[in-house]
Amino acid sequence: MHFFNLPLQRAGAISIAVNGNFSAPKAQEVIVARGSTLEMLRPEESSGKMTSILAVQTFSVIRSLKPFRLHGGTKDYLLVGCDSGKITILEYIPEENTLKQTHSECFGKTGCRRVVPGEYLAIDPKGRAIMISAVEKQKLVYVMNRDASNRLTISSPLEAHKAQTVVFATCGVDVDFENPIFACIELDYSEADQDATGDAAEETEKHLTYYELDLGLNHVIRKWSEPISRTASMLLTVPGGADGPSGVLVAGENWVAFKHQGHDEVRAPLPRRKDYPDERGLLVTAAATHKQRDLFFFLLQTEIGDLYKVTLDYEGDTVKDVVVTLFDTIHQSNSLCITRTGLLFAAAEFGDHALFQFQAIGDDDTAVTAHKVDDPELGDDGASAAKVAPRFTPGPPKNLLLIDEQESSAPILGSMVADLCTEGTPQVYCLCGRGGRSALRVLRHGVKVSEMAVSELPGYPSAVWTIKGRHDDPYDRYIVVSFTNATLVLSIGETVEEVTDSGFLARAPTLQVQLLADNAMLQVHPNGVRHIRSDGRSAEWKTPGKKNRKRECKPSATGYQPRWGRGHLFRAGRSR
Repeated sequence: MHFFNLPLQRAGAISIAVNGNFSAPKAQEVIVARGSTLEMLRPEESSGKMTSILAVQTFSVIRSLKPFRLHGGTKDYLLVGCDSGKITILEYIPEENTLKQTHSECFGKTGCRRVVPGEYLAIDPKGRAIMISAVEKQKLVYVMNRDASNRLTISSPLEAHKAQTVVFATCGVDVDFENPIFACIELDYSEADQDATGDAAEETEKHLTYYELDLGLNHVIRKWSEPISRTASMLLTVPGGADGPSGVLVAGENWVAFKHQGHDEVRAPLPRRKDYPDERGLLVTAAATHKQRDLFFFLLQTEIGDLYKVTLDYEGDTVKDVVVTLFDTIHQSNSLCITRTGLLFAAAEFGDHALFQFQAIGDDDTAVTAHKVDDPELGDDGASAAKVAPRFTPGPPKNLLLIDEQESSAPILGSMVADLCTEGTPQVYCLCGRGGRSALRVLRHGVKVSEMAVSELPGYPSAVWTIKGRHDDPYDRYIVVSFTNATLVLSIGETVEEVTDSGFLARAPTLQVQLLADNAMLQVHPNGVRHIRSDGRSAEWKTPGKKNRKRECKPSATGYQPRWGRGHLFRAGRSR
C-alpha cells in the first residue's frame, strides 16, 4: 500500500522560478516550483497582477528548472530535474490548460543523491543539446531534434563524467552554430582526499571547464580548463555570434569576471555599502539575463538585496571592460525573471514575492559604477575588494516600481494556536519573515474571499441567489437580490450592473429562483410563479386570492399527529 498527500493549500515559498513563452510566441509566463508543485503565473497587462493559470502536483522534489526551445521553434518547453532519476520535458497545451509530458528518460536511481544528475541543468542557446549534472562526478548530455512530424525527440545520453570532481555551476556557451559547448565550475578533490594534513585542500583550485559536444562523432570531450577564483559560484551565458562576444560571466564573492577560451580574464569588483564591513565577503545569490536584438545586460543580486546591472564593453570578440552599476535594492530573492514586456519577478527568499515594472534601466550618469581592475596582487577577500570597490548608501528603488505582491508566510519561525479574538474557532498566529520584512500573520479556518466588485444596494436585502443563463455556462449570469417589496437583478461580467430586461418581476419580493432542465428560469414570488423561457418569453401563474391554510389533528396510537385538511390551499409566502 502506498500513500500520498494532497494539501488543501499550496505552499507559499518559491524555490525556483523561470520565465518563457510557454503558451504562444509572444506570451510571457513564469513557472515557479513551490515544493513539489509546478505553478504557471501570467502577468495581466490590464491589471498588472500575477494570475495563476495552472498548478500541477509532481509528487517529487524539484531540484532544477530550465526553459528550452528548439532552433526555429515558436514556444518554449520546460526541462525539469527532480529526485525521480529521470530527465523530464514538459509542454504546455493551452487548449487543455495542462502540462503534457513529452519525454521522461530514466538515467539513475531515485532520491537526491550527490552522484545522480538533476541538480544542475544547462541548455545550448541554439536549442541543440542539454546537459544535466550531478553535484559530483556524473554529467550527461542529450541531443535534441525533431522527427518527420515536427515533434521533439531526445537521443540516448552521452557521458561526460569525471570522478572525484565537485560541480558548483553549469551553463551553455553561445558559440552560434558551432559544436555545442557547456561550461562548468569544477573542483578536483583527488589530491586533497589523500592528504590527511589538509595542506592539499588549502591549495586546491576551482577550474572553469568547457565540454564540447561533437555532433559529427556524437561524442563529448573535455575541451578546455583554466583555474578561477576559489569563491566562484555562478555562471551566466554571454550572448555570442552577432549579438555579443560569447563566453561566460563568472560571479564570485566580491567580484564578477568575464572568461572565455583564449581570452584574458576581465574582472570588476561589486560596489559595496558604506557601512558594510571590509573583512566580510559579498556573495551573489541570484541573477537574470535580459537580451534584445541590440542590447543585453545582466542583473545580479547579492545576499543583502542589492541589485547590480552588469554590461560588457566589447569590440568584436574582445571584451575591454566589465561595467558594474548599482541598480536598486529589493528583498533577497531565490530567483529573478525578466520578461520582454519590461517586468521583473522576484521570488523572495523570505516573505512576499514581488512583481516590479522597469521605470529605467540604470543609465543615470550619477549611478555608482565599478570598472575592471588590472592589479594582479589583489585577492578575492573582502578587504582586497574594499580597496577598489566604490561605496554607496542604499535608498528607495529608482528604476523599479512595485505593481503586485504574492503572499507568502515562509519561513514560519514561531506559531501559537489560540482563540484570542473570541470567535469560537481558534486562530493560528505565526511569526514570519526576517529583518524588516518580518510580520505577525493570523491564519483562520475557511476559504479566502477576494473582493472583485462593489455595488451599493438601495436597502437591506432579505435573500440573494446566483443563477446561470444555461446549464453548460461555466459561470453564473445573474445575481438576484430580494427586498421586502421589490427584486433587484444584477448582471455578472467584468462589472456588476443592474439589468431590467432579465424577465424577472421587479415589483415584488422573490421567494425562490431556479434554473430548469430546458434552460428556463423560474421565479417564485408571493403572488405567483413566473416562468422565463430561454428565448426571453415569460408566462405567469397567479395564486388564488384570500385562501388560508388550516391544520387539524387526529389521535393516533402514539399521540396526536397533525394532518392537512382536505381542500385547503397554501397561502403564498408561508412555509409548510
